[in-house]
Amino acid sequence: MKRILLGIVLSIAAASSQAAGFKLSSPEIKANGHIPASFEFNGFGCSGENRSPALQWSGAPKGAKSFAVTVYDPDAPTGSGWWHWMVIDIPADVTALAAGAGDVSGNKLPVGAVQNRIDYGVAAWGGTCPPKGDKPHRYIFTVYALKTDKLGVPADATAALTGFMIHANALGKASFTARYGRAK
Repeated sequence: MKRILLGIVLSIAAASSQAAGFKLSSPEIKANGHIPASFEFNGFGCSGENRSPALQWSGAPKGAKSFAVTVYDPDAPTGSGWWHWMVIDIPADVTALAAGAGDVSGNKLPVGAVQNRIDYGVAAWGGTCPPKGDKPHRYIFTVYALKTDKLGVPADATAALTGFMIHANALGKASFTARYGRAK
């Protein structure tokens, strides 16, 4: 029994050390910085360009067969946060998403990558749009290294179902957080 437990602990430690060098960044949004207005949604009283930022990652854990990218606002006044972007089935040899890749056409996504439905009800980037006067919201950008080529979620899957499948298949993840607020 001790030998089995030691094996499990060593496996967890090895997975953690593999993911330790996993990094996510953006040339357009600095970690712990302020998100520029160009990434703001265009609708619901917001008037930004609704453009997704360029993202890049490196140091993925060994065995990654695909990646998923999510953007989540835990401060949205919904009781459950707000999903702003979900891209899955990104091929393992891809290490970046271009600026504007989140448009509804998906034409700038890597071949094979799929956008899933987010809380705006579309399968595309949905920009920042916190209520006027709220303290700046946190936006968590995350890339997940996955142990499967394809997640196999239905095209109309909810963000919660897609998130469940991402977490069930994750080998590691890398994140950064930035903030955005609108004056009253």
